[in-house]
This record gives sequence, structure tokens and C-alpha cells, in this order.
Amino acid sequence: MLKQIVKLLGIASSDAYRRTQPLILINGLAEQGESWYLNRNVWQRHYDVHSPGLLVYDGRIMQERLARREPINIDFLTDRLAEYLDRFVQSPPYHLVASSLGAQISVEYAARHKENVGKVVLLCPSGFGSVERFPIMEGARSNNYQGLVESTFFDRSRVSPRIVKYYEQKFACKPWRRALFETVRGTKGHSVRDKLTLSDRPTLVICGREDRIVDPHAVYDAVKDIPNYRFEMVPHCGHAPQLECSRLINRMVVEFLSFVEPATRAT
Repeated sequence: MLKQIVKLLGIASSDAYRRTQPLILINGLAEQGESWYLNRNVWQRHYDVHSPGLLVYDGRIMQERLARREPINIDFLTDRLAEYLDRFVQSPPYHLVASSLGAQISVEYAARHKENVGKVVLLCPSGFGSVERFPIMEGARSNNYQGLVESTFFDRSRVSPRIVKYYEQKFACKPWRRALFETVRGTKGHSVRDKLTLSDRPTLVICGREDRIVDPHAVYDAVKDIPNYRFEMVPHCGHAPQLECSRLINRMVVEFLSFVEPATRAT
């Protein structure tokens, strides 16, 4: 029956299967789900793409947690991801593509629920043991939103004025600003380096060579000896490769997630 439906739709059965594979996008500290706008449409052709709102700073969940004086930390955010997947997706294994702080959430989730994870892609991951800068805090203190956004790019000409305006508007909202600062407080200094080997899922790590927020060489040192990790350095790229080098990242992610590992022969 399934083959007949596939034939009527005029698509290959392998394509029908790939389209049902869930792909979960997890953004970083200063990003929102909209930051995947150059990637989502491409990946949607191959996967069932979801972008859970884990870091909605002016949303009810964050604001109620702050009212109860409870911390916004990696444990809380990982629990939020697990709850979202259990309630709204419910079809593991999940591919995870995560940026910066989102990479820490992904590593924690994979360590706890590796049976639910397919493959993982980490873009400029934080929490791998290096000293990290927080330009979003510096920009907020000086009201320099142009500099805040530019610090994440190698090629500053690629910075959209709309992104700068977005941060200017958001920082004018006191509840949003407070939740962001509390998230920085609760996640700053957290390391997932000791969790990297707790999952055997194939993992691709992509860093921008000119990243001024996370040290790409420290990330390489953290993963170079882990068999299921593969590291790629992208030249002329900063802390947001999914935006600055979107075509390359789109292709790398699809090729990595689509690659079928050769079966090992029994001896």
C-alpha cells in the first residue's frame, strides 16, 4: 500500500523516508529561531524540520521561571528540549543541528538520550573548555548594537541592518533583557567537555576560522581524539557560519546527515 501511495505521489521511496526524518534546529544564546532563515528551506526539502523555542526570553515560561527565582541553566534548557521532542515530535531518532550555546544543549541531550539521537551537527559550539567572549553583554552595556552583530561575522559587510534593529528593539524590552542576562549568568562557565564521549552518535563539528567568540582551536583539541566526531574548519568565517557561509553549511549538513555508514562485515 505504501509503495502505491509513493508511486501516485511521483516520488522515490527513499525520498519519502528521508522527508520523515526529524531535524531539530537549536539556536544559540543571542539568536532566535529566525536565525536559520537561510538554511531551513533547504533542509526542509530533505527532512522534517523543527525549531523549538527554548530561548524565548520574553515568553511565559522564561518569565515565570524568573518570577520563581529559579535559574536558567543548561539542565533546564535540556529538559525543555526533551519535553518539546516528547510532546510535539515523538518520532526518534532525531538529527540535531545546533549553534553556539545550542550545542551544549544538544551534547547534554545526546548524553542523556542517545537512543533518541540520529546524527549531530555542532556549529561553533560553546562549552568545550575555551575562554569565551560575550559581545552581546558588551554591546548592551554600550548600546552598540551594530558592533554586537558585527562581532559574530568575519565579513562585516554581510551584517543586515534589520538584525541590528532587531537587537535594538529587543534590548528596549526590560523583561526580554533581564531573561537574557539571567541566561548568561546561568550558563556562563558551563562545560560539556566531559559529556562528549557519552554519546556514540556521529557528530560533525564546524567552526569558523575567524570566530572571535569561541576559540576554534580549543574546540578542535576537545574533539580530535573522539572516534565519532569529525571536525571541519571554515576559512573567512566567524561565529555564525549558517548565516555567513550558508550555501556551504547547507551542503555540508545535508551530505553529512544523508551519508549512510557502510555496514561492517561479520568476521
